[in-house]
Amino acid sequence: MMVLFYYFLVLTIFGFAITGYDKYLAKKHKRRIPEKTLLGVVAFGGTIGAGVGMLVFRHKTSKKKYLFSFWGLVLFQILLVGAVCFYRLH
Repeated sequence: MMVLFYYFLVLTIFGFAITGYDKYLAKKHKRRIPEKTLLGVVAFGGTIGAGVGMLVFRHKTSKKKYLFSFWGLVLFQILLVGAVCFYRLH
């Protein structure tokens, strides 16, 4: 169980950092991190870090396609956790 905790902790920190770094690159007009990469971090468990990073850095908050994908992944993760919890209770 501790391995899972550290897995999500590392991905949360990484999600926050990669969002901040992409914002930095955007301000400097440099080559950006692809949205697929950012959403990949979210899909594998960096949701909280990436979400907080979006708010703190005000990054990707006006991109409707990105937000739709982000919130779709969040909803999927909530449903997945709910299904796992329901399965374990029965």
